[in-house]
Amino acid sequence: MAGSNGFRGFGTMTIYAADHKAAIDWYTKVFGIEPYYNKPGYSEFRIGDYQNEIGIIDAQYAPPGAAGKPAGAITSWHVDDLSGTLERLLSLGATEYQPIIERGEGFVTAAVVDPFGNILGIMTNPHYLEILGENGN
Repeated sequence: MAGSNGFRGFGTMTIYAADHKAAIDWYTKVFGIEPYYNKPGYSEFRIGDYQNEIGIIDAQYAPPGAAGKPAGAITSWHVDDLSGTLERLLSLGATEYQPIIERGEGFVTAAVVDPFGNILGIMTNPHYLEILGENGN
């Protein structure tokens, strides 16, 4: 077990969509791949350097009291081209939730709301690149 707290990295980021099929189609365009797991009401993609999972759940299975509008935590995905990725997401029908914000040395974020009401964060993050050994150090 890495570290003493037991946290090893996120296993699956889940989002809800009232139109499950349309959400699968949209995220297939965003990620450029089909979901590796696809059943009625639930689908999963594995993406990125660590094959993180994003699960799309039909909104009929959302827990009672779930937010009906964008709310809660923002999971930010490291991207190599923040402005280009933001432009692409907006061109695919997302709406801006947070503009590009410089948060500190090398940390830049933005966030959109997907067409299904979920927040999708993107960022550049030098620590992420450091972990991958891709920052030239």
